[in-house]
Amino acid sequence: MRRRALRPVVVAVAGLTLGAPGPAAPDGAARVQFNSGARHARLDFQHTSGAFGRKYLPETTGSGCAFFDYDNDGWLDIFLVNSRRFPGQSGEPVYSALFRNTRDGKFRNVTREAGLAVEMYGIGVAAADYDNDGWTDLYVTAVGGSRLFRNLGNGRFADATEKAGARGPASFPTSAMFFDYDRDGHLDLVVANYVVWTIDTDLFCTLDGTSKSYCTPESYRGESPTLLRNRGDGTFEDVTRKAGIWSPTSKALGVALLDHDDDGWPDFALANDTEPNQLFRNNGDGTFTEVGTVAGMAFDERGVARAGMGIDAADYSGSGRTSLVIGNFSNEMIGLYHNEGNGLYVDDAPTSEVGRASLLTLAFGVFFFDYDLDGLFDIFAANGHVADDINTVQPAVTYAQPPHVFRNVDGRRFENVTAELGAALQQPVVGRGAANGDFDNDGDLDVLVNTNNGRAVLYRNDGGNRNRFIRVKTIGTQSNRDGIGARVAVTLPGGRTSWRLVHTGSSYGSQSDIALTFGLGPHHKAESIEVVWPSGQIDRIGEVVANQVVFVKEGEGLLAAKTLPRQGEKLEP
Repeated sequence: MRRRALRPVVVAVAGLTLGAPGPAAPDGAARVQFNSGARHARLDFQHTSGAFGRKYLPETTGSGCAFFDYDNDGWLDIFLVNSRRFPGQSGEPVYSALFRNTRDGKFRNVTREAGLAVEMYGIGVAAADYDNDGWTDLYVTAVGGSRLFRNLGNGRFADATEKAGARGPASFPTSAMFFDYDRDGHLDLVVANYVVWTIDTDLFCTLDGTSKSYCTPESYRGESPTLLRNRGDGTFEDVTRKAGIWSPTSKALGVALLDHDDDGWPDFALANDTEPNQLFRNNGDGTFTEVGTVAGMAFDERGVARAGMGIDAADYSGSGRTSLVIGNFSNEMIGLYHNEGNGLYVDDAPTSEVGRASLLTLAFGVFFFDYDLDGLFDIFAANGHVADDINTVQPAVTYAQPPHVFRNVDGRRFENVTAELGAALQQPVVGRGAANGDFDNDGDLDVLVNTNNGRAVLYRNDGGNRNRFIRVKTIGTQSNRDGIGARVAVTLPGGRTSWRLVHTGSSYGSQSDIALTFGLGPHHKAESIEVVWPSGQIDRIGEVVANQVVFVKEGEGLLAAKTLPRQGEKLEP
């Protein structure tokens, strides 16, 4: 497609200084510490799996979480997905929870007043403005039927599921992702589905011939992913078969957005459990072609399908192409599929620290993020087994497991730095969904983890890192309001460019802040910012001083900017 470019836009607004360098900043990588912040932040949340001895399959999957700004005040709020008790259990109702950021490092539970106190066996969440009204809506996947909650803009949400036709046909949906696959300016929805399961069809599986155990996914039939097309009038239509993604053998737990072939049309990848991973290439005519096997990301290096959980996509090597990270089962290691540029992916994990360190752990939520703001995408993995008695069978494997943080050294090599980042990351948890975002507005990225049948964990990024950043928030006009699918590139002094797609989904059942944070290292400015929108519009901005949130509006370029001083540092206005 031919794309029309705008001349560079240079605008002076309050809080934005163009080109004025400050004092040199030291490398901050060694100073980063992640501290346990949930208790201090009053993030009081307990996940309920509903387990009561029946060994129902959903009890093992846990739930996701999201960082998003539901009230448009510039501070990230938190949504934590909860499950519920199964029929036959007694106890008070269990709800997912919305926590409003009170802008002082703390949160307040506003679930009831927001109209979100709804019982369901929740698994995942995606957040985006599906109706282009300027307010972020929520889609919550749930066993037995998902829910779409429309943000009314007054602090409340309304259940729009039936009116919008967004429930979906699957019995066991997991992760979900908003994206505009046909680039008509309206956000569509793809839902990853696991297996065909209900209480009535639950199977009896056993390891000892007597006691019931959790069945493996091989015991159940798979479920095709679902594609819901946004008609633009507040309703969706199921185009799964029409779009060519009908795949009843899929057993998907994670979904990620990428542009596999760099043609400007959004593709998506699925992490499947015991089935080959899938990569759906957008043909640009409303249909997709599945190319995962020929692309080399469907299997491990032996040609075996692994138990894929979470997934994310980013250009971690600086090649200009999107690569993939996939969380897998214990004894399988994380998959790190590098895009070689010829339509093929090669798994770098077996020959890297990523593979060695993750061999015995079971990774659910995984994502790329620049935790030390040095300009390279690092990896976070939330770990935790599905069997609470696994240690009796495999002494080297535990149920609760510490997370992993892999620091990107030079674009191809990663090092396991978890032990260097503080005591909080050494504590084992039964990790499931994971997301990142800057909840305290100090510039660096914090991490949120939902645990299975346990308490939510908030890892606050502290430690005096002096590296700098640019954060880009996109506002679409011809494209969807959130700018999802836009390619944002930030060029540093010296010419190195870092880029990423604005996206929802990724990880496992979770969503990170859709504003993109780019580390600048010690640099005091970005040489330029370029946004290529789904519509084909290109906006370019000249030099921008570091430590700012930059708002880019489609067709207008730089709309505004807001300074966020780093810890212990203030920039001159």
